[in-house]
Amino acid sequence: MYFFCYHRDRSGSRALREELTEAHWSYMDQYAANLIARGPTFAPDGETPTGSVHIVDLPDSAAARGFAFDEPNYQAGAYRDVLLRRWRNTLGRTMWEFPGGATGGNRYLVIGLGSGHRADLDVPPGRDDLIAYGPLLGDDGTTWVGTAALVRAADPDAARAVLVPGRYAGIEVHDWEFGGRR
Repeated sequence: MYFFCYHRDRSGSRALREELTEAHWSYMDQYAANLIARGPTFAPDGETPTGSVHIVDLPDSAAARGFAFDEPNYQAGAYRDVLLRRWRNTLGRTMWEFPGGATGGNRYLVIGLGSGHRADLDVPPGRDDLIAYGPLLGDDGTTWVGTAALVRAADPDAARAVLVPGRYAGIEVHDWEFGGRR
């Protein structure tokens, strides 16, 4: 079962996150074989961290909650909230299998939270810029609650355009980069 986990940073927690970098990476090392995608998000300045994305394959919702809430930054109070949802891997690959590679171009996390009719359940045609893509689902694994994508795009507006306009209560776009040990 795939889960999308987005930890949003608490304001002013950068020093704490930096202090916990090794603890975070060591924690994530336990899940390395199960990660579909991972990496930090940043403010528009491109340097100030704003959150951390992990898409992970886990056996059930209880394991996903453990993954999200046992994470060292969460335990230390570095995060203000967590978005944790079932997710469908419509591309059928990991970010490391993205043909465009780990560097080059601008990378974004796009989250559309659902409103009304289901949208963007399938991979949009002609989108070679998608790194990860899939619907966010309710606990039952079928109820559509939104869509999450990692995308290479020219700018935030181009990244936002990966989702159908007008079908979401809101669409967030965050600067993002491939994560993991360096």
